[in-house]
Amino acid sequence: MDRLRPRQRPVFSGFTKAEIEKMEKLFMESRELLQSKEFCQKLARNFSSSSGRAGKPIVKWNEVQNWFTTRQQESKVKVPSVTNTYKDESRLPQTCLLNDGDQSCQILKGVVAKVGEKVLDLSELEFEAKSSTDGAWYDVDMFLSHRVSSSGETEVCVRFVGFGAEEDEWVNVKKAVRGRSIPFEHSKCCKVMVGGLVLCLQERRDQSIYYDAHVLEIERKTHDIRGCRCLFFIRYDHDSSEETVRLRRLCRVLG
Repeated sequence: MDRLRPRQRPVFSGFTKAEIEKMEKLFMESRELLQSKEFCQKLARNFSSSSGRAGKPIVKWNEVQNWFTTRQQESKVKVPSVTNTYKDESRLPQTCLLNDGDQSCQILKGVVAKVGEKVLDLSELEFEAKSSTDGAWYDVDMFLSHRVSSSGETEVCVRFVGFGAEEDEWVNVKKAVRGRSIPFEHSKCCKVMVGGLVLCLQERRDQSIYYDAHVLEIERKTHDIRGCRCLFFIRYDHDSSEETVRLRRLCRVLG
């Protein structure tokens, strides 16, 4: 590569299908408070902390408000069905399969087996891959092809969400591909254990990026209206740096 991949998650590029369904349902049920700042802030927080947005950019309240505003304008012209709302597939995140048939499906099934998922439709699965450029984990947009290395290990060519073909990489299936990590819910902070592997958002002044880390210590605190207030002392695997973080920056590693 001519340059390092920008060390940040891609900017917001659209709502997931589940989020659109939720907003569509709210829109059809009641249209009075949907565009208020307080309502949109609450809904944005709900979306950002859901398992379906694991590994994706957070949702801002004004993005939710803009969706309802646009939807309100569209409804004055016609009332579209929920099905029609999803015809623009470019708004929906997707993980595409490899392009060479049954053998490619077997490769992905191997990844699924490693992750421990039991899903019949592989197109429903979402993955993340570890970049050899900076050692960080990024969402996979597409698996483009596969090959067997000189050591006999399977590698796949991946395209990362938010990046073009010039940033495609060959990665080892066993070591650098796994199911998309899921943010811990506030009520599940007890699942974070000392010594456990987590995916942690490393925040810096000019960038934020996800790295593997191990939990060294945990200071359990009483939860309040804001949610989990526990403190987690972690060490990043890639550079051995250490810091104390809140639960919002941790994700559960699936495989």
